[in-house]
Amino acid sequence: MTDQKTAMLYGLGTVLLWSTVATAFKLALADLAPVQMLLVACASSVLVMAAILLLQKRWHLVFSLSRKQYIQSFGMGLINPCLYYFLLFGAFDRLPAQEAQPLNYTWALVLAYLSVPFLGHRLRKQDILAGLVCYAGVVVIATRGAVTTLGFSDPLGVSLAIGSTLVWASYWIIATRDTRDPVVGLFLNFLFGLPVIVLICWWTEGLVLPVTGSLAAAVYVGTFEMGIAFVLWSYAMKKAENTSRVSNLVFISPFLSLVFIYFILGEQILPSTYIGLVMIVSGLWLQQKKVKACKRGLAGG
Repeated sequence: MTDQKTAMLYGLGTVLLWSTVATAFKLALADLAPVQMLLVACASSVLVMAAILLLQKRWHLVFSLSRKQYIQSFGMGLINPCLYYFLLFGAFDRLPAQEAQPLNYTWALVLAYLSVPFLGHRLRKQDILAGLVCYAGVVVIATRGAVTTLGFSDPLGVSLAIGSTLVWASYWIIATRDTRDPVVGLFLNFLFGLPVIVLICWWTEGLVLPVTGSLAAAVYVGTFEMGIAFVLWSYAMKKAENTSRVSNLVFISPFLSLVFIYFILGEQILPSTYIGLVMIVSGLWLQQKKVKACKRGLAGG
């Protein structure tokens, strides 16, 4: 099997896992508060990533960093998982999965915009067009089709979802200067973030958790969305001979996610969700197309 085929399999595995998490979020939040879900998911993720590092015989890398990098791990842990997932789970707690999930996908566009002031990237007309298309889709979904009246179904939920995209994009801007091994870095971020989450959970909701299906769903989120999916995607990018073909697989995820949302959660998918999601994905495709064209131009030059 060629490296490209292996990369595509890793990529498809990642996309399949990503497609299930919106459903898992809602199942977990049925009996857990967002911060309780975050506690369970983060703890599960720490254990999974520790096991991965042990199996890969890279555990020694955890202890080989500088003092500055350990401080960096704490700072980045406050952003991800602490702030990012608190906002994201808060959005899913307030919104139907079919609304919260597409809104979260706009983080890639936010990243492109933040790259202008923080990384010195240029903003092109195609970025602006992509933004208009994407956020028109956001309005369609958030208003459930009532675009003319701008009657948002849950303004706070929508704000939390959009806020999570800003935090997630900011995290990746900061991560461009991160020289740590990716899995080691993520493990330490979550490890240092976990005590903060424990403290907040104890202070607000308490540490007594209901032993229900929601607990299992939160463990699933931590194991797969926060842990295994990240490792699979890293492998896919590392082995890919053509990274753009693997990257394009992410456009399958939001549509496949609606299948799980419909059949498992029983949400009746609104026409506005389909329309808005197509607009968001189209905007992201436009933005990605511009990035690929720029890379080809630089390679040819």
